[in-house]
Amino acid sequence: MAATTTKAKLNPMVKLSLELGPIILFFAGFRFVKDKTYHIFGTDYSGFILMTAIFVLLIIATTAILWKLTGTLSKMQVMTLILVIVMGGLSVWLKDERFIKMKPTLLYLAFGIILSIGLLRGQSYLKLVMEEALPLHPEGWMILTRRLTAFFFGLAIANEVVWRTMSTDAWVNFKTFGLTAALFLFFISQSGVLSRYAIEPDATPDNK
Repeated sequence: MAATTTKAKLNPMVKLSLELGPIILFFAGFRFVKDKTYHIFGTDYSGFILMTAIFVLLIIATTAILWKLTGTLSKMQVMTLILVIVMGGLSVWLKDERFIKMKPTLLYLAFGIILSIGLLRGQSYLKLVMEEALPLHPEGWMILTRRLTAFFFGLAIANEVVWRTMSTDAWVNFKTFGLTAALFLFFISQSGVLSRYAIEPDATPDNK
């Protein structure tokens, strides 16, 4: 009898807490340390850089917990982890805020490019990662993928504009609330597509 492996089901609230927890803690911690300087191992670090270091550790910890609870990580989670470690690490090492501020830009550009490659091949790579959560007909996946691709490129541009033209405080608020709200509102705005192309549970033919 062949052994089979299945992904462990994770409570959606637990998953959401693990994914958003580091961002919320970064925002809360930054409020307390933003105007302070910390002398650590002979080097001075701003409050922002200190919280960036903590944020990197939190992302590593929560990603490890997700992997432990589910036995798997999505490509999106792995890509996010790598970018946070690399860009956050550079910010801490060089004491330069710009690297971690560029992380959302690089992440959304990567997502947009990956989805674009799929569209050029006539495929929806979005379907590969979201099919279980959103069962849609092929036409629906292509429409949603085209819109999400454009949206990701828009978020990348928005992040560049904010961090390059506004204060660190403004960028932290934008990163914590603006980007999160934008993603939430995007999927809410796609309710028409989701309902029009949804596959009903009884849509599959009966085997008789």
